[in-house]
Amino acid sequence: MNKQYFRFFIQRLKNLYHLFEAILANFFYRFPSKKIKIIGITGTDGKTTTTQLIAHILRGNRKKVSYISTINANITGKNYDTGFHITTPSSFVIQKFIKQAVDNQDEYFILETTSHGLDQNRVWGIRFEIGVLTNITHEHLDYHLNYLNYIKTKSKLLKMAKVAIVNKDDLSYQYIKNEKFKKKITYGKLKIINEINGLTEFNKYNYSAAYVVCKQLGLADQQIIQAIKTFKLPKGRFEIVYDQDFKVIIDFAHTPNAFEKLLPEVKKLVKKNSRLIHIFGCAGLRDFTKREKMGRISSLYSDYIILTEEDYRTESLKEICNQIAQGIKNCRYQIVDNRYEAIKKGIMMANKGDILLITGKGHERSLARGKKEYPWDEFRAVKKIIKNIKRNDFI
Repeated sequence: MNKQYFRFFIQRLKNLYHLFEAILANFFYRFPSKKIKIIGITGTDGKTTTTQLIAHILRGNRKKVSYISTINANITGKNYDTGFHITTPSSFVIQKFIKQAVDNQDEYFILETTSHGLDQNRVWGIRFEIGVLTNITHEHLDYHLNYLNYIKTKSKLLKMAKVAIVNKDDLSYQYIKNEKFKKKITYGKLKIINEINGLTEFNKYNYSAAYVVCKQLGLADQQIIQAIKTFKLPKGRFEIVYDQDFKVIIDFAHTPNAFEKLLPEVKKLVKKNSRLIHIFGCAGLRDFTKREKMGRISSLYSDYIILTEEDYRTESLKEICNQIAQGIKNCRYQIVDNRYEAIKKGIMMANKGDILLITGKGHERSLARGKKEYPWDEFRAVKKIIKNIKRNDFI
């Protein structure tokens, strides 16, 4: 038995512990999901935007809503940090938050639901009114071993829900279209969403998913579209943080699919005779098979690439960057280990009209180096570097 399959077996044993914990949590908080409508959002990319957009639309129509997303939990109007690199918290935290929402007489609770959370039974006992699948692309194959296992795990949410809402344009649909769900609704890029100005192509799917959910919950077209027009993307999602002589864009993209969707959109913004400079890395102790693909995709659109750290943990940072670099074709690149120094390098080499794209960390507030978490703020780093450059203040 190789190491990967041994880890897979050990994880199955751990999942029994998580199931026991979930059962205790449900009984302790008296199965609160029975008293509120739970909307689960799963998918490789787009979960956070879809989650927060649904909450925004519902609140814009005077509905009481709480949610848990990658960025934060917002429970009865109060923000909570969900922890480092965590999307779906432990069963006790989830049930506690649902109970608080019920006590507040909230009508809806939106739960961003990862494949890990589903596989580890952290959402056991939750009564899902609606389950949404945004997409299933290359990610977490270190954990699930292969794409089909990944699909089966994601599909658990759809089978648990009274209504399954599925992206029919995604590759995964061909694998699940014949699965039996209580009720299935499919969606693609909706015409009504196409009419909203300024949306990137990949966000049209997230907005379409949110639209279908809200229609299922009884809202009218005008109510949904009116609310959508006032929505701002979550922190670190296609966020332009500097736009003067050159642009700096921060995005959470950290999968091959996210690169394939994001980079062409950024490339459209690059003016003639200007460059797209891309700064990114890949997480350590995570799916290593995606690294070369991400290097290849970036090199298709970037004019210059700077590879750097992105939570390398106990893996060799040099080896991670070299694996990414194996996919880079016909594009100049360099490796700058320290993320702050990598961003400084990118900013200092940016000319008028260039776009500097920094991906992988987005909203996150720490960097995992070795076995420790170090404070990190991508936005603050960019602002500090640009401020120092203007002061000609570098040592």
